[in-house]
Amino acid sequence: MKFSPCHKEGFARLHLFSSACIVTFSTLIFILSFHSVAQQTVVLEDREPEAATGINEKSFDDAEEFMVAAANPYAAWAGKNIIEKGGSAIDAAVAVQAMLTLVEPQSSGIGGGAFIMYWDNTEKKLYTFDGRETAPKSANPYIFLESGEPMSWRDAVVGGKSVGVPGVLKALDVAHKKFGQLEWKDLFEDTIKQSRDGFIVSPRLARLLELDLHPGLNKFPASANYFKPEGKPLEDGALKRNPLLATTLQKIALGGVEAFYQGSIADNIAKAVRTVTVNPGGMQAKDINEYQAVQRQAMCNNYHDSRICGMAPPSSGGVTVYQIIKTLERFNLSQYQPDSPEFVHLFSQASALAFADRAHYVADLDFLDLSAVPLVSPSYLRERSKLIGLDKPFEKAEEGMPFLSAQYGEDDAYELTSTSHISIVDKQGNAVSMTSSIEFMFGSGIMVEGFLLNNQLTDFAINPTRDNKLVLNRAQGGKRPRSSMSPTMVFDKDNNLKLVIGSPGGSRIINYVAQTIINVLDFDMDVQSAISFPRITNRNDVTSLEKGTPIASIQSALEKKGHTVRVVDLNSGLHGIQITEGKLVGGADPRREGVAVGQ
Repeated sequence: MKFSPCHKEGFARLHLFSSACIVTFSTLIFILSFHSVAQQTVVLEDREPEAATGINEKSFDDAEEFMVAAANPYAAWAGKNIIEKGGSAIDAAVAVQAMLTLVEPQSSGIGGGAFIMYWDNTEKKLYTFDGRETAPKSANPYIFLESGEPMSWRDAVVGGKSVGVPGVLKALDVAHKKFGQLEWKDLFEDTIKQSRDGFIVSPRLARLLELDLHPGLNKFPASANYFKPEGKPLEDGALKRNPLLATTLQKIALGGVEAFYQGSIADNIAKAVRTVTVNPGGMQAKDINEYQAVQRQAMCNNYHDSRICGMAPPSSGGVTVYQIIKTLERFNLSQYQPDSPEFVHLFSQASALAFADRAHYVADLDFLDLSAVPLVSPSYLRERSKLIGLDKPFEKAEEGMPFLSAQYGEDDAYELTSTSHISIVDKQGNAVSMTSSIEFMFGSGIMVEGFLLNNQLTDFAINPTRDNKLVLNRAQGGKRPRSSMSPTMVFDKDNNLKLVIGSPGGSRIINYVAQTIINVLDFDMDVQSAISFPRITNRNDVTSLEKGTPIASIQSALEKKGHTVRVVDLNSGLHGIQITEGKLVGGADPRREGVAVGQ
């Protein structure tokens, strides 16, 4: 695809800032069609609060030098600008995340956490950085029980009790110190300027505010004043400024990450958590002062002639995504259609097995004398694979026994959907796959210093014991809650990077990422086709088929195989980059407003 120059005036509707930018077909489709979203009926499924807001058809975009795929055009262009100035993929990731804090506050921001994968193309080595939030030292396993009964998710997510210590900036800082090319202070310029000058409120942000699903945005003055000035939600197309965020980012740009984790910003975060009028928490400034990102070993395992790499726990990428895919390896998937009852049956069975294991064994293993390696052992997954097949009906799966002497209770965490994914490949072939989140749509609802705080502690088990067994993913002071975020990279047999992928979507992220990888590797789709393809999910419960797509027509065939089927909106937000034949092919999910831009 050819890229043509454009002028700022040509993008007045998006208020983008590059005078020599590139326009992809995907971006034009976004601009022209997304305004019909507000007229569509929104259907919400239980605990799926970030509602679907429409489909916007997108074609793949290719480039030769670099590619940035992110959840909002402002953010993608911020990353593009950094790479054009000589920045690395991690430099661009810092700029993209800063901009997402401004323009996509419902999904991610500096008040949340992230998992970051970084591919050093010169060294041919993969690094991962865990910036997941941690529980305050005062947290205990019973944090979301009241009079012995679990709080409802709508009550649990609002206010201070659910807020974890933000980790995304610290993880970006650690990665930037290793792989950054530009100075830290230069990475925030676009967002600081946009915060002061104003950004155009997107149709998605406006629609989610209109739905009024987060009680905190009405209860907390700072949030209400920002998102609902004069009592009315921000409207699509409105110009919105955030000077307080500009001041905060200026402090972080000049003072480094210490300006966030020490001093007045940290003090104000902790104070807001403790003094909020709903569910006050126990966070102290010291919890923030002492936060550390963790550099972990990537979990890489083989699938046919490829190598699939994900994050170690508490992420689900290196374990659960891989379990699904590897369990299907013995089947010749390419003989089926990707929307056939046969493939969906097998995929759902494999996913049910993986989710059964996840509910018992995936947690912050730093707190446990356990390794995640047995969960992805080839021999273990071969035995698990024998439990599925076209001749077997769908049944709720039981957890396996990867650990000889370890038995744990089943997790019941609330895992909500507001998240964002960034895929980047720079001019040197270095790459970032980064998924970041504030958890529930608009997080805890608490706004501090111009940004929202997360509610990630609701990703801990609500009940710390089940069937008289301890739950691994129970809340403890300093612990990181289990996460469904699954940034992933795929390599060929010669260790060449060929796919960078990830998605938002709560616990459905795992299915979204696994299905997309299979679409590319087994069904030979380009990354945009793989992302756009009708979605299927099963979390060891119902099999969900994406509403309004041809795949919904197989409902009856699946029900005959024992599935309980729901046809629902499946609100993925995949962003990916495929490296093939010397080109970078970018893909952005038509279910959200993201774009892929490159050169």
